[in-house]
Amino acid sequence: MKTEGENEYVQDESFRDSINTIAEDGKRNFLFPTKPKGNFYNKRTIASIIYLVLFFTIPFIKINGDPLVLLNIVERKFIIFGIVFFPQDLFLFAVAMLTFMVFIVLFTAIFGRLFCGWACPQTIFMEMVFRKIEYWIDGDANAQRRLKASPWTKEKILKRAAKHSIFLAISFLIANFFLAYIIGMDELLKIVTEPVSQHLGGFVAISAFTGAFFFVYSWFREQVCLVVCPYGRLQGVLLDKNSIVVAYDYVRGEPRGKHKKGHDDSALGDCIDCGACVRVCPTGIDIRNGTQLECVNCTACIDACDEIMDKVEKPRGLIRYDSENGIALGQKLKITTRMIGYSLVLGALIIGLGFGIGNRSIAEITILRAPGTLYQEVGQDSISNLYNFKIVNKSREELPIELKIENFPAQVKNIGNRKSSFSIGRDGMEEGTFFVVIHRKDLEGRKNKIKFSVSSGDRVLETYSTNFLGPTK
Repeated sequence: MKTEGENEYVQDESFRDSINTIAEDGKRNFLFPTKPKGNFYNKRTIASIIYLVLFFTIPFIKINGDPLVLLNIVERKFIIFGIVFFPQDLFLFAVAMLTFMVFIVLFTAIFGRLFCGWACPQTIFMEMVFRKIEYWIDGDANAQRRLKASPWTKEKILKRAAKHSIFLAISFLIANFFLAYIIGMDELLKIVTEPVSQHLGGFVAISAFTGAFFFVYSWFREQVCLVVCPYGRLQGVLLDKNSIVVAYDYVRGEPRGKHKKGHDDSALGDCIDCGACVRVCPTGIDIRNGTQLECVNCTACIDACDEIMDKVEKPRGLIRYDSENGIALGQKLKITTRMIGYSLVLGALIIGLGFGIGNRSIAEITILRAPGTLYQEVGQDSISNLYNFKIVNKSREELPIELKIENFPAQVKNIGNRKSSFSIGRDGMEEGTFFVVIHRKDLEGRKNKIKFSVSSGDRVLETYSTNFLGPTK
């Protein structure tokens, strides 16, 4: 129940008992939204073009020989805008993902589900690519309904074959670029150009992704937003009455009714109950029922309503971007305590993430005494211990490495077939064993703390302390 002065607006809540994509018999109710047009749709088209250009361009962009973005889950290697995260950087990567999530929370608390309508890949590909092709081949909503209900004539077969062939081709293209974000464009080009037998796993992945995208965009469609995506359900806890959403101005619009010339319509609101906002909605909701999890803030209803308001000579904005308090009380957006709290947490995470990345070592180093081994006597006057080492080069260039003992006059011997200095290639890793030999007289007892330094040129990358075992004095 919502009130405005003495006028009371009672909303029918029965719509929440079902969704428009499920018929009464439980079967799928396919939606045929009217082709949108208007100012917001034109702006979304421009934003979508920019997004699509970036989506199909980023895999080709490299920084220092690495992709701009790489999300290689299999090899646990992630590159975000040129910053490389190795498995050893899991903590930093987790902080980066947490920062992104807090940003989403803050953004949603202020602007609602704006991301879904303007930047979500599902919405952009569905509404700005596949839906446009469908309008081009099958016609507008009424033509699509007639075609679906018609028998399988030659025209229907040709249209269905043309549409789904194009859908499959675009799904294949998207699958290839989606895989490029995981394995890199260089590896993708090998899969495309070399025999299938050499890249069977990659071929299977592309086929699976192609099938998944084709299924989503040809049949599952808006169900991704309604059933699969958890973001819509987060609105229940993230939105409040100050959040900006696509909203119907019930204060101005109610009570609804047809306006007739020569009749006193002063008791009616501006909404003429034409249903244009419902017919154009890609998720099948009636925005006049209020904020719903099905609403992706695509603004199609705003354009449809503005066109009707122009025809009936009423002001635009009956459906618009606004908050609940903005509609009910006429309040402008205000900064709330919750927004301030989210902002402070986000700021702290960004600072912490920047500090962590800025102070991250260019090498991940582990040196441990070989488990289960004792000391060995070398000649009459020296003791040796066996150690294992693992060094990961996280820099973008070849890294020269030198191992030294800082607090004992000791020797480092037998690092595989190498000396105590060697080089590790970019993104490379070296591991092996070596002996540390110390004169018996320099030892303090059975257990001695020795300090290794790992240097690259004049720069000490890390100092590492561990035990050196010797005989009891």
